[in-house]
Amino acid sequence: MTDTAAHALVRQLEALGVEYVFGTCGHTNIAVLDALADSPIRFVIARHEQAAAHAADGYARASGRPGVLLVHVGPGLTNAATGVMTAALDSVPLVVISGDIPSYYHGRHPHQEINLHADADQASVFRPFVKRAWNVHRAQDLGRSVERAFWTATSGRPGAVLVNVPMDVFSRPAARFPPVSHAAPPALPQETAELIAARLAGAERPLIYVGGGLREDAGPLVRLAEHLDIPIAHSLMAKGTVPDAHPLVIGMPGFWGLELTNSYAREADVVLALATRFAETDASSWDPRFTWDFSGSTLIQIDIDPAEIGRNYPAELGAVADVRLAAEAIAEAALAHPARERAELRKQIMRARTELFAASRERGASADFPLRPERILRDLRDALPPETILVTDVGWNKNGVAQCYELPAEGRFITPGGASTMGFGPAAAVGVQLAQPRRTVVALIGDGGMSAQLPAVPLAVEQGAPVIFVVMNNRAHGTISDLQSAHFGRSHGCDFTDPSGRPYSPDFAALARACGADGHTVAAPGDLGAALRAAAASRRPAVIDVPMVNEPVPTPGHWNIKDIYQGLFTD
Repeated sequence: MTDTAAHALVRQLEALGVEYVFGTCGHTNIAVLDALADSPIRFVIARHEQAAAHAADGYARASGRPGVLLVHVGPGLTNAATGVMTAALDSVPLVVISGDIPSYYHGRHPHQEINLHADADQASVFRPFVKRAWNVHRAQDLGRSVERAFWTATSGRPGAVLVNVPMDVFSRPAARFPPVSHAAPPALPQETAELIAARLAGAERPLIYVGGGLREDAGPLVRLAEHLDIPIAHSLMAKGTVPDAHPLVIGMPGFWGLELTNSYAREADVVLALATRFAETDASSWDPRFTWDFSGSTLIQIDIDPAEIGRNYPAELGAVADVRLAAEAIAEAALAHPARERAELRKQIMRARTELFAASRERGASADFPLRPERILRDLRDALPPETILVTDVGWNKNGVAQCYELPAEGRFITPGGASTMGFGPAAAVGVQLAQPRRTVVALIGDGGMSAQLPAVPLAVEQGAPVIFVVMNNRAHGTISDLQSAHFGRSHGCDFTDPSGRPYSPDFAALARACGADGHTVAAPGDLGAALRAAAASRRPAVIDVPMVNEPVPTPGHWNIKDIYQGLFTD
């Protein structure tokens, strides 16, 4: 059968199991939108392409399926770039389909083409961060490009891809496109698994360090740790992979990590690193004085991406494998070794973790107003169902939750890691809610992040997504304001003020009501818990505007930016 390439594309997306396409309209992609009108695939229209990209990203993280983003030529594509880069740096599978100028106008600089020093080369905008970009030249090639795009986005280390299509190609005749095939992910060879198990079993201070690449069942990892009594540290992106309450979870290392976590990591004799990049903040800027020191110890690193093995630390043993399959193989091989018991270490972990969470809850009992940030976290824990998904932005909401919020075993934590994009949280939470419609989803965000993505509120209303937007409102880019004040003695360009210099912030609750959502203004310490319960019960989009004081998150580790500010930086 022959139809337009746009209709063939939509049928191919249906065959791939795509539920949602996120994006905005433009004259280069309306042929696809017209084809979607007769499809069970739901088009999620956003008022800004960055919001659409973050929503597609959130959907992918929460569903385990690739997000699909449809954008327009020129400014449509560039508006989406930040959101696509955010997904790419966090290894989130995202398939971007962009309309481009008509193929027969190439070189003439038609309307909205990205040009000045080159002709019709908008795909190059994405090339530094996508896994691959395809420029489609013929209608009959579109299906093959989309097939390869889904394959590339989801295989190996997941990531973002781009299929760039001249608008006339969408309207040209095309036969039905072929289905996509999949191959099994690489497993860890048995002899390698046995070697790793033996090294862990013989270690005196072993450590398992898990990164964000382990997104599926962590059961095998837990069985391995419990059999050999090995503590588990996690990166920022892996919080919740193993429940916070597990007695072997030692927490997050690095800049925001506990002293116990950093010291144990530094002194471990064998470290099994699973699907982690050893990111700068998780590794205290790779300074061996603070977190990781492999000068006299062994690093065993397993990753689906061979480029990550040995990138930041020399790996004595490296393996390219699917981390879930690798954990299963090592856990099975470990059973050949006697079980170990480290009762004193478990006591140290329990004491440190209990003190951390108890101290946070104690600070969160404060009746001060505006609220202390840990009071906001305490009310969230007490008022919301345990299976709540917390989607954060950047600043106190991300760093504080990662450090001192005891995530229930049923809960989940989603945050931007690699790009740390302000504005990720609001729209990403809408995508998460679409992927998990029965669960409570909270966008825990600062007023800076909310202001950066105001389109997320009407997006939630239009989609019937009952996201609860909790705005931690300190009328500033608070984390950076604190940083500047600490090192330069004043904060300039970080705080929001009106022309007279008084602190200023929009009325986010009023904005919510103007958009058709519920709006709650917290005017007293007891108001937040009541507003959270009401919002969770109503199952409607809601914005809760929470006045908050600026307080820095404790930073027991190290980050080299402080050396630069203090003038201690040397080449």
